[in-house]
Amino acid sequence: MLCNMTRKTCLYIAVLLLGATACTHRFEGVEDNTPVGNMECLWQTLDEKYCFFEEKDVDWQAVHDRYIDDVRQLKSDDYIALFDTLAEMINTLNDGHVNLYSSFDISTCKSWYAGYATNFNWAAVKNYYLPTFRTAGGAYYNTIADGTVGYMYVADFQTAVQPTNMAYILRSFGDCKGLIVDVRNNGGGNLSYAYQLAATFFSEDKVVGYWQHKNGVGHNDFSALKEQTLRKSDMPSSWKRPVVVLCNRHSYSAANFFVSIMRYAPNATIVGDMSGGGGGMPMSYELPNGWMVRFSSIRMFDMDNHSIEPGIMPDVRVDDVPETPNDEIIDAAIDLINRTYHDDTSN
Repeated sequence: MLCNMTRKTCLYIAVLLLGATACTHRFEGVEDNTPVGNMECLWQTLDEKYCFFEEKDVDWQAVHDRYIDDVRQLKSDDYIALFDTLAEMINTLNDGHVNLYSSFDISTCKSWYAGYATNFNWAAVKNYYLPTFRTAGGAYYNTIADGTVGYMYVADFQTAVQPTNMAYILRSFGDCKGLIVDVRNNGGGNLSYAYQLAATFFSEDKVVGYWQHKNGVGHNDFSALKEQTLRKSDMPSSWKRPVVVLCNRHSYSAANFFVSIMRYAPNATIVGDMSGGGGGMPMSYELPNGWMVRFSSIRMFDMDNHSIEPGIMPDVRVDDVPETPNDEIIDAAIDLINRTYHDDTSN
């Protein structure tokens, strides 16, 4: 081995949900705190532990050969040039969960959403639909469409929308025909919070997908698939009227997972743009120079064994038109609820 890596705590692992941890044992070897040593350590870590080479269709050895000569020319104190070169190298994976952390910068990959329509403007949504709203947990909510439709915006899954929050939210939507759950521009957060919100819309336990983790150094060395079972909410009753989930390309990571789960909820429809993906669970390791690399080592699949890493296609594809004051995606959701609601449907 080229590097002696210190074991680090995973950035977020839903232990309650998966019954396993993605953190692995430390590497054994000799640290080499030089530009080349740090690059080789980074490259080898991903080569042995990153889980999406098949989905990304990247020749990782060719990536190594492309960047090694540039790194060899760097002096030991060219730390900014080294950081930029390593960041460029890992960005070839086109993965928002692969990041390099230093004391002076954090690398980000934007190619997974670059070129897609924005399809969301929170300021416009507030101005046109929510001149007033309430907040509960991580949700902003109120009725729209003259009080006939409930709307809640979940900006991220860093904050939980607790069952007690949802009880008040759903009570305020008691006279509504349906509910819109908007996770556009939701960059993710805690997977358990995504599970918890999704459970509101299930009346029974249900297998909603599968997961597997890297268990060897080969690119295709994985454990057997394990079921992801969503447990129904502890609330007295679940929402049984139409529910429409809005997503766009910036709906990433835990939000992408939420969208995937909601495809299997009764009376649910996904509307908007393809979600951003991020179907893995990240962990982090330390390089010899103290920088951190974060990457996915557990990959997740839907009920049809399709990887959710590339993103989720909506049931109804709609684009927002930035030049108009209204939101075409919200309007499409309202129209869908009006068409699918039945007077004899009870909550």
